[in-house]
Amino acid sequence: MKAIVQRGYGSTEVLRLEETDVPAIGAGHMLIRVRAASVNQADWFLTTGTPLVARAAFGARRPKLPVRGQDVAGIVESVGPDVTTFRAGDRVYAEVPAGGFAEFVAVRSSQVAMMPRTISFEQASAVPLAAGTALQGLREIGRLGGWKAEAAARVLINGASGGVGSFAIQIAKALGAEVTAVCSARNAEQALALGADRVIDYTVTDFTSAGDKYDLIFDVVGNHPVRAVRRALTRTGTLVLSSGGGGRILGPMGRIIGALVSAPFVSQQVRVLAATPSAARLDALAELIDSGAVSPQVERVYPLEQTAQALRDFVEQHARGKLVIAVTPDSIPGQVK
Repeated sequence: MKAIVQRGYGSTEVLRLEETDVPAIGAGHMLIRVRAASVNQADWFLTTGTPLVARAAFGARRPKLPVRGQDVAGIVESVGPDVTTFRAGDRVYAEVPAGGFAEFVAVRSSQVAMMPRTISFEQASAVPLAAGTALQGLREIGRLGGWKAEAAARVLINGASGGVGSFAIQIAKALGAEVTAVCSARNAEQALALGADRVIDYTVTDFTSAGDKYDLIFDVVGNHPVRAVRRALTRTGTLVLSSGGGGRILGPMGRIIGALVSAPFVSQQVRVLAATPSAARLDALAELIDSGAVSPQVERVYPLEQTAQALRDFVEQHARGKLVIAVTPDSIPGQVK
């Protein structure tokens, strides 16, 4: 099969199209013929091997799992022993540890769900990690669905234009929140179209010192000190930290550790989101998508051989929504220029 393979750490030049063996499957696993996969921040971290602390888990000198790609949508090719929920021919999507930028991927059946009925493979591949992170951060970690006050919860999403942010706006609205989106003026129109009640242009206004207070802040980019972000919370508000930047060694972990150390000494809740795959969450997202409450935002689709270019564009151009790799030839809507 064709796959994008990485033999060492570096920039996108380490990603090469190669012929590799089709993965074998065992009990509890299934083989998916990948129709589309999407690009995530995690793919960049694993390609470059940064932050360096991550190499303890993913490989000191080279990645233990050489094929990148964590979001897939496709068709079940075969199932292993003990798999009874799915059968060959099912249209499915999943978040996988690695291997999505390939014609076939093996995955545990417990991490797979049936695709939403109303969208394409390209759109479905944009959902698992980004939308799953948004749903987990808002509903499970931020407990937005449990808001009991008479007025709608006031939610601010810092980093509202990317993959996670574009889903977070829609999911927060579906959960009944009043949503403020922080993004650039270039992306304001999209944020409003997705349901944001208000947009703050971060190049003009610093939300941490603007004086407004929010019940929940979902921080996707981590571009402000935690103590500054807390200024924008109500006295009992909740800050959910998800990813963000940081140094070459610890990455966002330094900021997160500092936040957790100070958390016991403030009345506000500071919670860290460690995104985890969940078939139940994928089922919930499929319901939201099929109901029309959530729509995946795909900015651009690339053929498999242009995966390295897609990753470069993701890093350099700050995509609005998701960048998708059309893996199976007949699913490519047109060659990317």
